[in-house]
Amino acid sequence: MEKIVKLENAKKLEQREKTAENPRVKNWLSAEGLVCVGVLGVGFTLLGMKMGGINMVNTMIHTAYALLTDTVLLIMGIAVLVGGIAGILTEFGVVAIINKLISPLMKPLYGLPGASIVGVITTFLSDNPAILTLANDNNFRRYFKKYQLPALTNIGTAFGMGLIIMTFMIGLSVKSGQSYVMPAIVGVLGAVVGSIVSTRIMLLKTKKLYGTEVSAETDKGSPQLSLNERTIREGNIGERAIAALLEGGKNGVSMGVAIVPGVLIICTLILILTNGPSEAGTYTGAAYEGVAFLPYLADKISFLINPLFGFTSPECIAVPITSLGAAGAAIGLVPGMVSEGLAAGNDIAVCTAMCMCWSGYLSTHVAMMDGLRFRELTGHAILSHTIGGLCAGISAHWMFVGFSCIL
Repeated sequence: MEKIVKLENAKKLEQREKTAENPRVKNWLSAEGLVCVGVLGVGFTLLGMKMGGINMVNTMIHTAYALLTDTVLLIMGIAVLVGGIAGILTEFGVVAIINKLISPLMKPLYGLPGASIVGVITTFLSDNPAILTLANDNNFRRYFKKYQLPALTNIGTAFGMGLIIMTFMIGLSVKSGQSYVMPAIVGVLGAVVGSIVSTRIMLLKTKKLYGTEVSAETDKGSPQLSLNERTIREGNIGERAIAALLEGGKNGVSMGVAIVPGVLIICTLILILTNGPSEAGTYTGAAYEGVAFLPYLADKISFLINPLFGFTSPECIAVPITSLGAAGAAIGLVPGMVSEGLAAGNDIAVCTAMCMCWSGYLSTHVAMMDGLRFRELTGHAILSHTIGGLCAGISAHWMFVGFSCIL
């Protein structure tokens, strides 16, 4: 009996030593497993009590499918086109020229090379993940140090869907009879402030992890060149152009597939917590229905939010909160608020800044960091961008107040 006890104690000691040597090895029964079951159980129970169990499941499935067809495929289409254009820009030296010209501006503001402005432009014209097609191009990556690459997620997201959001807000002038050109421009400036804050916070973390001297990794076999040199493809100009277009488009397809899990899982959760029931006030199991928990929470802390952002009404907070999951859905809330008198010029500026800076980052950051091969930094990227988006809204509010006093 004594030998059996000693043998069991020896096995336990061996297991503890193994766990200590490799922290990724855990016992079959641990506290986190029980906590996980408890959290999931409570969460699904509360949602099921509000929506109905069958409706909850159907809404999740239909929302995920709608996101796949309406959002992911759209982003993939954009990524293929942007990837092709990016391939042309890198193949014929446009990125190299921009890097030289813009570095004196981008380095002090963002701590990034001038080539990153190409990512700003592509995401401003399209959506957040468009920057991944650039980041996967060796001729683009070589301008970066390793610590700078993760920050592309932050700067790219801060300008994602910028053109669409800005023109949408300006277009509200037609319906309201009031010009929103100045508020929309102020909102873009606020997003710039938010992008700088977000990127700089991210770089503080990555500098500690990777240092400032390690170059970004490129595919094996790629020649090591100085920044005054660049490689080109074989063939004449036409052959090089076709190859660059097709290879860039192929990168876009890969990126589009990579973002599927992040968009479907995280965005479905955010939309369920943000949206309310159907127009009839009942739950039908249709896509995009939810329990409207986040707007409810925001209303409870409006005493803190309103002084920071100067919202005309508590309902306005629903716009930036919705932009956590999808900027397109967020700006869709604004026309109704404007027509009902719930939103004015300051609200347009703040919502433009926060929708543009955040632009659905909770639903894309995971996939973008995974695409950049820095999955372990996803949490810090989200934290950095949360702070950046808040700074974007606050700065837009006070810039609008300043411009209003001047004008």
